[in-house]
Amino acid sequence: MTTSADMLAGVPIFSTLGDRERSVLAERIDQASFTAGTTLFKVGEPGDSLYVVCSGEVEVFFKNDTGERIVLETARAGDFFGEISLLDGGPRTASAVATHDVTALVVDRGDLEALITQTPTAAMQLLAASGRRLRESAKLLRNTASRNVNEEVEDKRTKVMKIADWISDFSGSLEFLFIHLGIFFVWIILNVGPLTATRVGGFDPFPFGLLTMVVSLEAIILSVFVLLSQNRQVARERVRNDIEYNVNLKTELEVAHLHEKVDELHAQLLARMTSIEKGFGEKSAR
Repeated sequence: MTTSADMLAGVPIFSTLGDRERSVLAERIDQASFTAGTTLFKVGEPGDSLYVVCSGEVEVFFKNDTGERIVLETARAGDFFGEISLLDGGPRTASAVATHDVTALVVDRGDLEALITQTPTAAMQLLAASGRRLRESAKLLRNTASRNVNEEVEDKRTKVMKIADWISDFSGSLEFLFIHLGIFFVWIILNVGPLTATRVGGFDPFPFGLLTMVVSLEAIILSVFVLLSQNRQVARERVRNDIEYNVNLKTELEVAHLHEKVDELHAQLLARMTSIEKGFGEKSAR
């Protein structure tokens, strides 16, 4: 189904066209609708058109060698995507899926040529969008090889986890030990000897049953907080192991890629040497 000139007027890339030019282009460009969850295209598929989003939202992404989903762009109203395959005629370099119901304009190569002919500034907009996406891709790829384990775990802590970490850290410090030694010393002094007859003493006579109960309760509560902190440490180690696995896998892939290059260079070198030997053999035969 063809689109209307009024719809083109609301899209930035077509906004500089005149009314007549916009009407002529509207007769060429098709309009398509996609429901949320629909895949517009996948990596490796042939691409012969770009999409201009009129309404809705489309996520452009790809998966790296470790299966991690990397989002390149979230296209919204006025944005366009899929221009790389349209420009070079190659397969799609990413996948696109509608995250909300989408209405989009489908621009093929003939439509694009007509648009650039009528509005040369549209070519600059295409280049700017491609450059922006390449910058974003480069930034994402720089961060895929390694991640900070502390950032991965720390940012997801709840208040209870933060309290548990603080209590666990404090209970293992010298300050905690000295404070308890001081409390125990004062407690025992007040409940033995002549101080038991004073107003502040004698509240927990030997064998200090109340002190024993307080220390037991404290040990139970502290053990719970320590276990919570240890569980979070286990989660951190799991993230660290995942990151190390990804790094090792990327390293193996790079080494395998280097092996392929070396084998290819070796084959080329052998072919070149064979050619040279044949040349010398022909000369010596003459």
